[in-house]
Amino acid sequence: MSSTYLRSLLLTGTFSFAMPTLLIGAVILSSLLLAQIPWLSPIGQLGLEHILTFLAVFGNGSVLEGTIVIGLASSLVGAMFDVFASHRHQS
Repeated sequence: MSSTYLRSLLLTGTFSFAMPTLLIGAVILSSLLLAQIPWLSPIGQLGLEHILTFLAVFGNGSVLEGTIVIGLASSLVGAMFDVFASHRHQS
């Protein structure tokens, strides 16, 4: 295994973890901001409730664990895709 291959695998895994985590954070933040606007408050609160419930399902009741589980699953899929692409490129 070359160092460029391992570096590519590490970067792919890191970005594949970071992107869904940042997306979840952005959705939660936008729901919180919507909840602060008086006429959009019910939409923001309902959205936040659904997002937190969704994350709690994946985290056995913990929103943070749910976010980490989704990030790790995405990281694993990204790393497997990188391995597939590099193997296919070499063949």
